[in-house]
Amino acid sequence: MAPHAGSPLPAIAMMLLALTILPVSDSIGKTLTVTLPILQLTWARFFFHLLVVLPVAALRPEHRRALGPRVALFQVLRGALLVAANFFFLVALKHMPLADSVAVLFVAPLIVTVLAPFALGEHVGIRRYTAAAIGFVGALVIIRPGADAAGWYALLPLAAGFCYACYLLATRRLAGSAPPIVTLAYTAIAGAAIMSAVVPFVWQWPNAAEFGLMIMIGPIAALGHYLLIRAHERTQASLLAPFSYWQIVSSTAMGYLVFGDFPDRWTWVGFLILAASGIYVSIREQRLALARARAEGLA
Repeated sequence: MAPHAGSPLPAIAMMLLALTILPVSDSIGKTLTVTLPILQLTWARFFFHLLVVLPVAALRPEHRRALGPRVALFQVLRGALLVAANFFFLVALKHMPLADSVAVLFVAPLIVTVLAPFALGEHVGIRRYTAAAIGFVGALVIIRPGADAAGWYALLPLAAGFCYACYLLATRRLAGSAPPIVTLAYTAIAGAAIMSAVVPFVWQWPNAAEFGLMIMIGPIAALGHYLLIRAHERTQASLLAPFSYWQIVSSTAMGYLVFGDFPDRWTWVGFLILAASGIYVSIREQRLALARARAEGLA
């Protein structure tokens, strides 16, 4: 869907609301990692997400037809990448503060920049490569592997970020093949199917409170991702990209309120390095896209 003309403020508001909601799901997941297997929580994330998204995707006839696209296998691969990203992220949450884990995930757009020439055939210049390298330095400043009790678990957000970057590349390849809500449904279907094959081997019966929280993980994540989709339908992704760093702020607030965690000075330095490099890459890509559009208009 082409972005709507007019004020971008509603889209920005949706983006900020989504990035305020998503840390709630992350906080629930972190709380449950104390008593329940992480594979079980990963299953809950996708299964209950599916129960919310699939009926919505099947309501309209064009959505039902799109549920069987030619690219179904690629959709499943995309879902598997998100399963891996969620698993690594939950393991990281068990051992690290919420804000630190979320911040390191922001290496994903930088990894996309590095891999885009190989996966998508896009040209990436030395300036964007340099910005990506600086961003990786910021991520290492945040995690400082071996510097505290988290130890080498601190590298897990990087693994999650790499899987999520591959998921984003697959999403770009699938752009236009199906409506966004259908792609979201396929992600949930793939994740629920993969994890349903695994979860019987690790299942641990939760008590009533734990089961209630497990149910909440999926719908909260589904609402957050739906708002992100709607925001990107209403305005350009390059305009929204800098606002994505609001998630670090909201995650910091959630981590402090729920777990009493607050980033130290060096973590904030890493945040700033990572955010600055990511915003530079976003602005650079926007300028290049405008230059290409002008060149095509003159051709």
